[in-house]
Amino acid sequence: MKLLDRLGFGRKQSVWERWLELMDMGAKSKSGPSVTRENVWRVSAAMACMAVRARGMAQVPFKLFQETEEGGLKRIRQAREHALFDKLAARPNSWQTSYEFREQLELHLCLGNAFVFKNFYRDKVEELFILKNVRAEQQEDMSTRYWVRSKNGEEREVPAKNIWHLRGLSWDGFMGMDTLNMAREALGLSMALENTAASLHANGVRPTGTYSVDGQLSKDQHASLVAWLKKNATEPGTPLVIDRNAKWLSQAMTSVDAQHKEMRDQQIAEVCRFFGVLPIMIGHTGDKANTYASAEAMFTAHKVHTLAPEYTRIQESADVNLLTDKERAQGYYFKFVVSALSWASLKDQGEYFAKSLGSGGSPAWHTQDEIRAFLEFDAMGGDAAKLPVATNTPATAPASP
Repeated sequence: MKLLDRLGFGRKQSVWERWLELMDMGAKSKSGPSVTRENVWRVSAAMACMAVRARGMAQVPFKLFQETEEGGLKRIRQAREHALFDKLAARPNSWQTSYEFREQLELHLCLGNAFVFKNFYRDKVEELFILKNVRAEQQEDMSTRYWVRSKNGEEREVPAKNIWHLRGLSWDGFMGMDTLNMAREALGLSMALENTAASLHANGVRPTGTYSVDGQLSKDQHASLVAWLKKNATEPGTPLVIDRNAKWLSQAMTSVDAQHKEMRDQQIAEVCRFFGVLPIMIGHTGDKANTYASAEAMFTAHKVHTLAPEYTRIQESADVNLLTDKERAQGYYFKFVVSALSWASLKDQGEYFAKSLGSGGSPAWHTQDEIRAFLEFDAMGGDAAKLPVATNTPATAPASP
């Protein structure tokens, strides 16, 4: 933050630049509504998709490890002595927790790109915080330039070394594809359908139409009839009584005619596709109820196909943007501790612990103390720190006489 304060904001956006930005950020969809970063959160399916991705990214511990070799064996430990360990695992800046930081980071990534400012002090990263308004360019020599924009439109170039740029799915390799641009029609139609439903119910689900009478009305008769209709047919559910051989001709589709519910269900699935989230993860099951087995399989698919790629994306980006070449050569690397996702079910947790301790005859790969550490219990030492002998192993046959 201190560096940004020192830099100030020297150049103000031109009217033309601002107009181009507004045209890009708020382009209308074919169905009518404009889709922007400000109103996309009002599309419940989009909000839910981004929230489930962001929470899935934030709920898993993100730590710095170091891999070394001792006695010919690989050793992995948490690098708590490194300054970046606390920055990513606990407090990236003075106002956010690690959970809040990573939740916000994934929200930005959901829309294509995330930009993190690295504030250096004596060549060490002092704090990390996410920038909202950044313009990025890749030059002909493949070098990168970044400009940060303030609330009043003033813009200032920030050194590339101070920017940690995380990109989503990318065509050119430099900028992630703009999700709002790609999904504009799906999101716009979702907004239009919701507006239609709101308008329909605001009018008491009463269709509009034509009041037809025999003969020609004078100007005064027409005005009088319109005034009468507004006075007597505005309340939802009010019966319309007409005379003089008049007829009411409906000209609007009802929600049944338009298959409103089916269209809204389809749009939920369409929005989920753009955000890479299974509909069940946002509470949408369509017209079919899931069995426990199918739901469990979908939850697993969410971890494998939605969260796992994002874990890898952020891990590798953090390695190359936060660690030096020397530190990577020394074995430092960032890792999401994804095993935390399995702790939600006590049954699954118990089965995992039992097998890891050698239950069923398989070789043990955890000690009791390691499992106690998972559960935040104190270590016992002694035999609890040693790999146990597998249970249910075949007895050794006695030697032949």
